[in-house]
Amino acid sequence: MIWLLLPMVMFSCASRQQNEGEEPKHYELLTITTGDHELSTEYAASLKGQQDIRIIPRIEGYLQGIYVKEGEQVKEGQLLFRVDAATYRAAVETANANVQQMTAALEKAQLEYEGKQKLRAKNVISDYELASSKSDLAVAKANLAAAQAALTSTRNDLSYTELRSPSDGIVGRIRYRKGDFVSPNLQEGLTIVADNRHIRAYFSMSETVLMDYLSEHKTMEAAVNQMPEVRLLLPNGQFYGQTGRVESISGIVDESTGAVSVCALFDNRDGILLSGGTGKIVMPAVRKNAIVIPQEATYEIQDKVYVIKVVDGKTVSTIIKVEPQNDGKEYVVVNGLKEGDVIIAKGAGFVQEGERVIVNR
Repeated sequence: MIWLLLPMVMFSCASRQQNEGEEPKHYELLTITTGDHELSTEYAASLKGQQDIRIIPRIEGYLQGIYVKEGEQVKEGQLLFRVDAATYRAAVETANANVQQMTAALEKAQLEYEGKQKLRAKNVISDYELASSKSDLAVAKANLAAAQAALTSTRNDLSYTELRSPSDGIVGRIRYRKGDFVSPNLQEGLTIVADNRHIRAYFSMSETVLMDYLSEHKTMEAAVNQMPEVRLLLPNGQFYGQTGRVESISGIVDESTGAVSVCALFDNRDGILLSGGTGKIVMPAVRKNAIVIPQEATYEIQDKVYVIKVVDGKTVSTIIKVEPQNDGKEYVVVNGLKEGDVIIAKGAGFVQEGERVIVNR
């Protein structure tokens, strides 16, 4: 086995002699320092209005009037649609007449019962006749109550022929036209009124990051309250003009992704943000006394991150541990470097082990 190792030893010695014989090279160097660093992380987000309300008829009939346009800003209580009311108006008139009839019947039953009471007091009629009259009075009262309930129901149905906006918002796509037959069975509704005064941005955060917040703040409520304000990066590459705040964090981890759902709330009084849109949540985080290095000062081999230290004028490859969250330009170093270390600042992946380096003091 000695004769197999001999060439390797000779090659190693030759490489060492060659490196030692080479002229020291000039590289851009970086001396490690510590300081507070703000790290921003981006999360893909979907936008939803404060509430998206489907406008579904409570009664059936032919659509008689449409009083708004798609995309129109409406106020709470504003008339949107009208269903033909002729049938429902006739039902109210019939129910009202029935109430009047039952009222008269009740008055008659009341008079008869009072008369029977007087006759019974004089022993003119039997207890049975008095009880029968009392029963007729109770039936008359029940009939009037039923008639009044029917009148209320028909009046409600008549009121339902007018469909009004339940809140301030923006009218979505109007799916039906004047003359179409509509009913409560319309699952998609006539349209949607989107209340966009506030927009919720939903995004996913890894369980690991959430655990970091919880370990620092102890409870979910405290973690939510202490989270920094977030920004919204729009699809056109521009930031939305106002910052938002994290409103809630789901208490359930998605088994397929290992992430939790987070909701951030943005004021949208100007109506710039649209329900159903997309964007990116940019969340800042401050690291105290952190070591931060440019990513171009590193290289990766088999999921391990390396830097090239300069020790006693020679290059030494070193594995470091970095935070998984980064901005694509810099790494926050967790382990492997300390203040005062000197590393190659650019092109570390092309530097050979043991090269001599000029270090300017």
